[in-house]
Amino acid sequence: MTTDMAADDQGWFGPYGGRFVPETLVPALDELEAAWRAARVDPGFRAELAALLSDFAGRPTPLSEARRMGSDCGGARIYLKREDLAHTGAHKINNTLGQVLLARRTGKTRVIAETGAGQHGVATATACALFGIDCEIFMGSVDVRRQALNVTRMELLGARVIEVTSGSQTLKDAMNEAIRDWIATSATTHYVIGSVAGPHPYPSMVAEFQSVIGTEARAQCFERTGRLPSVVVACVGGGSNSMGVFGAFLADDVRLVAVEAGGEGIASGRHGASLGFGRPGVLHGSRSYVLQDDDGQIAEAHSISAGLDYPGVGPQLAYLRDQGRITVTYATDAEAVGAVLYLARTEGIIPALESAHAVVEARKLAASLGPDDIVLVNVSGRGDKDVGELARMAEDSVAGALS
Repeated sequence: MTTDMAADDQGWFGPYGGRFVPETLVPALDELEAAWRAARVDPGFRAELAALLSDFAGRPTPLSEARRMGSDCGGARIYLKREDLAHTGAHKINNTLGQVLLARRTGKTRVIAETGAGQHGVATATACALFGIDCEIFMGSVDVRRQALNVTRMELLGARVIEVTSGSQTLKDAMNEAIRDWIATSATTHYVIGSVAGPHPYPSMVAEFQSVIGTEARAQCFERTGRLPSVVVACVGGGSNSMGVFGAFLADDVRLVAVEAGGEGIASGRHGASLGFGRPGVLHGSRSYVLQDDDGQIAEAHSISAGLDYPGVGPQLAYLRDQGRITVTYATDAEAVGAVLYLARTEGIIPALESAHAVVEARKLAASLGPDDIVLVNVSGRGDKDVGELARMAEDSVAGALS
């Protein structure tokens, strides 16, 4: 069992990871890896990033006890790691600040990114605006519609949003187009991948930039309670927020629970549960668990949450699943919507639909544990971006009832 988030020298976590890319991208990846390895031991880089995380991103984010939620569940105490309170409204800013600093370090004059829920796009646009770097964001047409607020935020920050109309018009297709762009422009462009997916060194690098979440949460839990949590819960799409919080607890006797998108139900086939119901395969430059059909073709994922609407997962999580270090479960669209309303009305917090998947599982776990147990939930983002979609769903429900 590994307790290290870093891959081997070739980017492998056991049988997962690696680099499956055109030869034209190998020099760019080699350059990025060299820059990252040099930066991570450079006191100047580390100090600049730490200052940005503190003074610009607003870290450390709080650890809040969900007292009404805990009392309602009748079991364990529940603590929420409040990444929704980081600047731009999600954990994504931790990674984008680090990567845009690397882009500046390697002399890149342009930055591109993919986004589903829009939070990674907003965070990338924010970091680029801070440093005066040109920014373009690829986003599927379906997500442009359901995340319209974040599209406007990106444009206000000076980014150009490129709407992707191919395939399922969601996160997978946005990443496809971003990679195609990068192949043609890698000499001058840095690609900010938003999750612990993609070719080496991205999975290790993004996990390291996001590890601040777990480092803070572990220290905060000790300070508040004098002990570690019994279980840590996080939603999983590609996996950046989950690896960010899980990493600090890998060597501890702490249960780690990854909650995937159950969509409309596993039996329906319309879900995004790659770890639970996928098979090993290659997607976007690395080998991991992938949703695919019997012929090995990538299947379309589905989730009400745009950030979990992805048919793959980071290779670290695939390895940890096989090793039995993480427990994998899922929450459906309907459960996630219910969890948004529940947390809003019991704790005054409107979580992102992505984070709501973790809230679903946390409530179940808390009810099954004792009063001496602690459940720590990573609230990876806030739900402002989802309000329009939730309102549309409510209107559709009323219209359906009247028809």
